[in-house]
Amino acid sequence: MKLFRWLWVAATLAVLAYGFRVAMYVVPADVNQGDLSRILYYHVPTWCGMGLFFTINVICSIVYLAIRNRNPLRALKTDALALASAEMGVVYCLVGMTTGSIWGKAAWGIWWTWDARLTTTLVLWLIYIAYLLVRRFIAGQEMRVMAAVIAIFGFADIPIVYMSTRWWRTQHPSPVFFGGPNTGLDPSMMPALWWNMAGWLAWGVMVVAIRYSAERRHQIADLDAGDAALGAA
Repeated sequence: MKLFRWLWVAATLAVLAYGFRVAMYVVPADVNQGDLSRILYYHVPTWCGMGLFFTINVICSIVYLAIRNRNPLRALKTDALALASAEMGVVYCLVGMTTGSIWGKAAWGIWWTWDARLTTTLVLWLIYIAYLLVRRFIAGQEMRVMAAVIAIFGFADIPIVYMSTRWWRTQHPSPVFFGGPNTGLDPSMMPALWWNMAGWLAWGVMVVAIRYSAERRHQIADLDAGDAALGAA
C-alpha cells in the first residue's frame, strides 16, 4: 500500500509537470487573448475538481443519513469521506475564484464584480465554509447530521452556478463548453486542458485519501476513548 501511495504521488507530480509544459510552451496562444488564455488550463480543472468533490460529499452525506442508525460503523466511514471531499472542494472552489479574479483583472480591468457566476460561486464557498465550521466547533452525532443537511443544501447551489451564465447575461463570458454553436476550444488547445485536468484531479484524490485516513484514525481514537470511559464507569 505504501508503494502504491508513493507511485501515485510520483505519477501525479509527473502529470502536473508535463501538463505545465504543454500549457505554457506547447499549445498555441489564443488568437484573441494571447498568453492570458493559458490560465484556462488551471481555471477549468479546479472548477471540475470542485464539482467532483462536492458531488462525493453530498453522496456520502446522503448515505450517512440513510444508514447512521442501522450501520453506524459504515456510516462513520462515509462521514469521513464526506469531510475529506468537502475540504478539497472548498480548496478548489477558492482556487477557481482566485484564478478567475486574476483573469478578470487582466481581461476586464477589475478583480471582482457581483456577476451572477461569481456571486453564486461565492455563496457556494461560504455554505461549505459553514459546513466545515460546524464540523470544527460541534461534536457528536448531532454535528454529523447537521453537516450532512448543510451539504445537501449547499449542493443545490451547484446547478445554479453551472447554469448562471446561461440564465443571465452578465460580466462573465458565455459558456466555453456545451454552450451551443461556435463554443469550445480549438483542438490544438485540448492536450493542455486534458493533461492539467488529469493532474489536478489526481492531486485532489491523493489529498482526499490522506485526509480520509487521518479522519478515520481520529474517529477510531474517539471510539476507543468512549469504550475506555464506559469500561471505567
